[in-house]
Amino acid sequence: MNTVKTYMLLAALTALLIGVGGALGGRSGLVIALGMALVMNFVSYWWSDTIVLKMHHAEEIQPGDARELYAMTQGLAQKAGIPMPRLYLIPDQSPNAFATGRNPSKGVVAVTEGLLRALNRDEIAGVIAHELAHIAHRDTLIMTVSATIAGAISSLGQMAMWASMFGGSRHDDEEGGSPIGGLVAMIVAPIAAALIQMAISRSREFLADRDAAVYTGNPVALANALLKIEGWSHRVEATEGSPAMAHMYISNPFSGGGLAKLFSTHPPTAERVAALEALAVRR
Repeated sequence: MNTVKTYMLLAALTALLIGVGGALGGRSGLVIALGMALVMNFVSYWWSDTIVLKMHHAEEIQPGDARELYAMTQGLAQKAGIPMPRLYLIPDQSPNAFATGRNPSKGVVAVTEGLLRALNRDEIAGVIAHELAHIAHRDTLIMTVSATIAGAISSLGQMAMWASMFGGSRHDDEEGGSPIGGLVAMIVAPIAAALIQMAISRSREFLADRDAAVYTGNPVALANALLKIEGWSHRVEATEGSPAMAHMYISNPFSGGGLAKLFSTHPPTAERVAALEALAVRR
């Protein structure tokens, strides 16, 4: 069901992009904005792992550095049907983890020092399995596609805003939209695109939780890990990364309350835990 929802949301993003282009008129602007977004996301897709790891000051874990963690990951990767990913350690006391890499053969799993200290073996296995599920699902590709479309919509809105400020107008040979349509494109469409993109990210988290429970055979351990990570996030501030990378983590360390929840990249922890507990009951 979540897979169908993901593709429906991607289709909605595409339809929104086409609608914004029609509302603003200028086809050349649409082409330029989409081209810019494609270039930015092409760079992100091919070199995101290197960029992100450097931003987190992560160091690669060799087999001899953490034999138990390495062996655990290797066994779970076999169950996930993917090659053994590279492992990295992030010098951050806030417990968390993320996966990156453009495909399973280039997969990377990074964990924080805080995660290894705060969680027990079964809980760490659940977190590792969750990240391996993201790699197996090629979620990096899905999120890159959604980011490309959302970025194009945002760029169009910004172009329209600057054009209106400096007296820009449509060419006579281009189809024009109504002033209201242009206003919607400038203000509402980028917000709608962000909301849809966040919804795609949230649907992928449920899928990764489900498959992680299959890989480990222990849904409750992952549920406990999520609760611990969320609890620690309120006490220990993340020192690496930034809110722009929130969608990568197993649990958003930068989340806030109020309106911020609307733009959350992750489902509420309580919902994820409830789904995992339901899986445990059915086993």
